Amino acid sequence: MFWDKVSGFYDLFGLNMILDNDGNMILTEGLALQDEKIWKEFLGKDIIPENNACELYFEEQDIEAFIEKLEKLYPGVQYVNRLMTHSWGQKVIRFYDLDGNLIEVGTPM
Repeated sequence: MFWDKVSGFYDLFGLNMILDNDGNMILTEGLALQDEKIWKEFLGKDIIPENNACELYFEEQDIEAFIEKLEKLYPGVQYVNRLMTHSWGQKVIRFYDLDGNLIEVGTPM
């Protein structure tokens, strides 16, 4: 099931599923994900995805360990950029989740 894959993916960030209501999923920390079919029903028209219009951002103290876990569990992960260090010293990676949404993970600032 799609939602099982999605909730499993977000386990990477320490998020757990609170509610799975047939296309509406609520995770701990207040993150809510909604399936495209729900949007289509509400709007009454097709959805045109605009990926990269926004991103989900997470912080990880040990980003190298996070990357190892990510690549072990999802070896086909598609990176926007691999681990890099910004001029202000923050380390970040950017990649797409299983649904094509942009994810950024960085060390705490």
